[in-house]
Amino acid sequence: MPLHPNLDPGLAAGLEHAFLPPVDFARLSPDDLPALRRQMAAAFAAMPPATSPGVAVEDRRVPGPDGDPDVRMRVYRPAGLAEPLPCLYWIHGGGMILGLVEMDDARMIGYVEDVGCAVVSVEYRLAPEHPHPAPVEDCYAGLVWTVKNAEELGIDPDRLAVGGASAGGGLAAATVLLARDRGGPAVAYQMLVCPMLDDRGVTPSSKEFTEAVAWNRDANTFGWTALLGETRGTDAVSPYAAPARATDLSGLPPAYIDVGELEVFRDECADYAQRLAQAGVSTEFHLYPGGFHGFDALVPDAELSRRAVAGRVAGLRRALTR
Repeated sequence: MPLHPNLDPGLAAGLEHAFLPPVDFARLSPDDLPALRRQMAAAFAAMPPATSPGVAVEDRRVPGPDGDPDVRMRVYRPAGLAEPLPCLYWIHGGGMILGLVEMDDARMIGYVEDVGCAVVSVEYRLAPEHPHPAPVEDCYAGLVWTVKNAEELGIDPDRLAVGGASAGGGLAAATVLLARDRGGPAVAYQMLVCPMLDDRGVTPSSKEFTEAVAWNRDANTFGWTALLGETRGTDAVSPYAAPARATDLSGLPPAYIDVGELEVFRDECADYAQRLAQAGVSTEFHLYPGGFHGFDALVPDAELSRRAVAGRVAGLRRALTR
């Protein structure tokens, strides 16, 4: 695949050494997903774990939505600190079809160290075996558990952010919508990293990137279809599945949204940020020139990637530390 002429030079250089799974989503079927998930889990199990002597990590199983299985959670906090800390409630990516908490260990440890917060990361059920509303209800149940157990976890429930990347960013936006509409828990901040927000696939960027370094139009169609089935693209889709469908964005917590120039999600993210601001929600938006989907994870040492991570850390510090 030829590289886009607008691709950031630092990212282009880093791609020579980046690992890109060769997944052809145009030919992928749901039957292929279990093997892909096993491969992903095995790959993370084979890697040296991301650890830091200053960060304690603990796994929990917590009650899921009524009548549904327990939810796996991973808690990160500064080792040896007992006072209540601000908390980032984090939701991993994976296009609604892949992903596990381990994939974000290094990123979460970085937030603990750089922001001075605790992190609670949730592992939700995946589509298509568990279509909407299972993923977002798992995320909401984990958020409720986090707030109910704030004292035990050593977190300050008044300084709680909800964040996520890609599919996790979309689920974070949806979880925040649910929290508003269900009367809680209270959320102080939402951090949406290249979020997956709109199932309709009608924006210019969703049509443009039939080829992409990561997550092209075919992949996006596959992920949304796995989550929504035959309802994808119809008026039957809930804003708790696709937050771009929400018509009322008032009363939501301040938001931080970022996205790359060269990705399917570019235009839906820009539109969501603009509509949040128009609804009276204080919103910070970053469009990274020459960035592709997940660029900071694939090429973390590039200057553009360092800028993106620094912006998120600065946003969390402003919102959560006082």
